[in-house]
Parts: sequence; structure tokens; C-alpha cells
Amino acid sequence: MSKQYSRAQRVGDQIQRELAVMIPREVKDPRLGFVTLTGVDVSRDLGHAKVYVTLMNSEDPEVIEDNLEVLREAAGYLRMLLGKEIRIRSIPQLHFHYDDSVTRGAYMSSLIERAVASDRNNHQQDGDE
Repeated sequence: MSKQYSRAQRVGDQIQRELAVMIPREVKDPRLGFVTLTGVDVSRDLGHAKVYVTLMNSEDPEVIEDNLEVLREAAGYLRMLLGKEIRIRSIPQLHFHYDDSVTRGAYMSSLIERAVASDRNNHQQDGDE
């Protein structure tokens, strides 16, 4: 019988909770905007963690890249702080990635809304004739 949550998933969840508190409190770079963590995927050997982030109120690729650069520069410091909070033998290397699923979801939602409105207009025009 397999476990519902693997150790890597539990460690990823804990890292996400800790980083969500640490990033706004500890990273003092003015280039860093309002960052939201959407997920953390930890490798099975617990050596690497992909940290997925989104930015509130910004879809500009240059701003996104600047924020990712700030987080990448702070990765070692954040890893050291995680080592003080999480009791595991070694803390995974942190790799920050932009998560565009929120943006894609909003775009898909707008497409669906336009299709429904267009369909509604077509049915109203057919009823008038």
C-alpha cells in the first residue's frame, strides 16, 4: 500500500509554508514585488526544490525576470534560514521559477466568457427572426 503523501511532498509543503513567511520578511531588495508562492516540488532525493512563484499586478516579462533574479540571489540565504526552521539533514537547493498558470487561467476564462456571450447573442438574433 502506497503512502498518500511522499516525504518529498511533505518537505515541499513545509518549505512553501516557511518561504511564504520568510521572503517578505527577510528579503529586503526594493526590486522585489508582492510575490506569492504557488507550489514547491522537491526531488525524490531531497536535493533540489523548484519553487513556483507569481507576481501580483505584474505581467511585464522584465519585471518578472528582475524578481526572479532577486529570489535567485537570495536563494542561499533563504536556504540557510530554512535550515534553522526545518529539522532535516540537508535542505534542498532552491530553484525559483515563474508560474504562469494564474495568467493562463485568467486568459482561458476570458475566452470562455467571450464564447458564451457570442453564443447568447447568436441565440437572441435567431429568436428575433
